[in-house]
Amino acid sequence: MVELTAQEAVAAEHIFGDHLDLAKRYVEHLATSGIERGLIGPREVPRLWSRHVLNCAVVAELIENGAKVADVGSGAGLPGLCLAIARPDLYLTLIEPLERRVIWLEEVVMDLGLSNVEIIRSRAESAIGKVECSVVTARAVSALNTLAPLTIPLLGGEGVLLAIKGRSAEEEIGKAAKTLKELGGVSTEVLTAGHGVLEEPTTVVRVQVKRR
Repeated sequence: MVELTAQEAVAAEHIFGDHLDLAKRYVEHLATSGIERGLIGPREVPRLWSRHVLNCAVVAELIENGAKVADVGSGAGLPGLCLAIARPDLYLTLIEPLERRVIWLEEVVMDLGLSNVEIIRSRAESAIGKVECSVVTARAVSALNTLAPLTIPLLGGEGVLLAIKGRSAEEEIGKAAKTLKELGGVSTEVLTAGHGVLEEPTTVVRVQVKRR
């Protein structure tokens, strides 16, 4: 069992509420088979909650009720599965090209009984036109100027990209400005999620996309 610190426990209760037991089971998957199959490094175990799961789950506060969300490069389900557990009203499509990761995701989704998750083995660019969504999420996939062409086309001309980023967020926006405009981005901003809940709130780049 991966123990939560007192501060993590308060945050987890706030974020997951009645679904906290599911979140705990997900973390156990990460700490066991996730490490065994190379999805998570063993050194990450002590910070699975703070650095990974809670960090991702708070992004749910930026997503409207009932949204269809495509998570690109889901890997170990970060942020896709965190969002699916925290927000059962959302419908998540996890897009992941590597078979071993897809198999692991399918096993975890089945064990947790998540009926609001679909998993597609595909590269993001190959999933364009096959996925219906109003929100696209991504974490630790690539810099924004590379990420934007892989994610924004999935929106079909209108929606929101939420990219979890670090301190380089503003710099990445500057480098990607031309690309974002060409792809239909009408506004781009750096937001933080988890204020008053997490010791270190999550930095998110939000790109609003609209048909011209």
